[in-house]
This record gives sequence, C-alpha cells and structure tokens, in this order.
Amino acid sequence: MTSSMKTAVLFALLTTLFIVVGGLIGGKTGVIVALFFAVAVNFFSYWFSDSIVLKMYKAQELQRSDAPQLHEIVEELARNAGIPKPRICIIPDPSPNAFATGRNPENAVVAVTQGIMHILSTNELRGVIAHEIAHIANRDILIQSCAAVLGSAITSLANMLYFTSLFGGRDNENSSPISAVGAILMIILAPLAASLIQMAISRSREYSADESGAHFSSDPQSLASALNKLNNYSAKIPLNANPATENMFIVSPLHSGNMQALFSTHPPIEERIKRLMQMAR
Repeated sequence: MTSSMKTAVLFALLTTLFIVVGGLIGGKTGVIVALFFAVAVNFFSYWFSDSIVLKMYKAQELQRSDAPQLHEIVEELARNAGIPKPRICIIPDPSPNAFATGRNPENAVVAVTQGIMHILSTNELRGVIAHEIAHIANRDILIQSCAAVLGSAITSLANMLYFTSLFGGRDNENSSPISAVGAILMIILAPLAASLIQMAISRSREYSADESGAHFSSDPQSLASALNKLNNYSAKIPLNANPATENMFIVSPLHSGNMQALFSTHPPIEERIKRLMQMAR
C-alpha cells in the first residue's frame, strides 16, 4: 500500500470514529457536528500537523551555529537519501528520543530531545538521524503527524462524551440517551481504536525505516546500539508524551508494562536490533 493510500485509509477510519462518538453525544445532530469537526481536523492535520506537534513539545529550531556537527550529519544523510535537507529542532526534555514530521520532504523537520544529545555517541546519533531521514524519504511523516493529531482529537472528543453524560446527554428529541457506563467505555475504546489503527500502519514502517536508515548511514550496528540505549534510558527518564503521538518517536516514549507494549505502535525493540545486526553481519 502506498503512502498516499495509507493516509487516505487513516483519515477515513479516524473520521468514522469521530462520527460514531458524535452520534453518541448528540444523536443525528451530533453526527452532523462531528462530521464537520472531522473535516476541519483532517484539513488542519494535513496542512498544520507538523506545527501542532512541534508546539506540543515546545520544539525550537536549531541554527547551524547552535549545533554544527548535527547539521553536518543531517546534511550528509539527506544527501545520501536524495531529499532536501530538513530543518532541525531541539526539544527541551532530558528523555532521549527523536522524531521527524512534515507533510512532505520539502517541508520536513527532524526533532531531537536534549537527552538524546547527551547519551549517544556521534555514530549512534548518526544512526538515529538516518532512521528519521528514512521516514522522510519513505514519505511516512505525513501519516505519523496526521495520526498523532487525529488520535489526540478523538481522545478529546471521547472526553467530551464523558462530560456530556455527566451533565445530561439528551437535550432534544434528536439526541440519544447516554449512560455513564457507555460513556466510560467510549472514553476507553475510542482512543484504543485510534491506537490500533495507528499500530496497524506503524509497525511495518518502523522496520522499513530501520533498514533504509542503515543503508543511508552504511552503519546498521550503530543504529542497533542507539536503539538499545534509547530503550533503556527512556524507561528510566520517561518523556511526558501525549499517547496519541507515540507512533512518531524512534522508540516508544510510553513505558507502562506488558499491556502497553501489546498495543504499542512500535515493534519489539529486540526484534529491530536483531534485524539490524543481521544486516551488519
């Protein structure tokens, strides 16, 4: 399935979730309102999802004078991948992680946390940047960004459903009755459904970005080493991340035990490292 088709499927499925939750909130009127809301969110997700996510994490653009070595790494790997050099942003957080965003390679951004700059060697950092460059070259970043924004919006809509149930869920004859139990179930199931849709699209994409990134850097072993470090350190120094944006990061910023791992948008880190080490051999 092409990136464009994946994006269209994502929009369609998450829009359907909007409409279902809207119907539970306000019956027929809720469906109409949710439909307009979904169209608006889809539009803003396509054009502004990168800005929304960067602001969410207080990312600031890095000039060449701020981090010349990082700029050189990004420039080299972008050239190897045959794409324009993306902008570089720093996230003021000690948890080590990174992601790429933007609707296309011409408007791409690579964002790294302060924490990742402190714990990785130059070669390991290069491996991480190569992975993010691969997401840009493979045109995954639109899907990542839009899924994050849409998933967050669905969670907010589910919360609206809960408060509607508390203060009266039927204001007129077009509204449908909402039980407290039903509302609580939707608060759980709507974000879970959004996460499952993201997971279905995301897991294979991470393997592909690892493989492409290893080719761009010609150093799969350094990426494998970086993934191992990031997995260990991010568990000790958790990132205060919005769960809807989990799919964007190179390693999952969420560490909540086996159940969280089951529904993670990322494949098992051990399997990713194993595949990279096989490439190295």
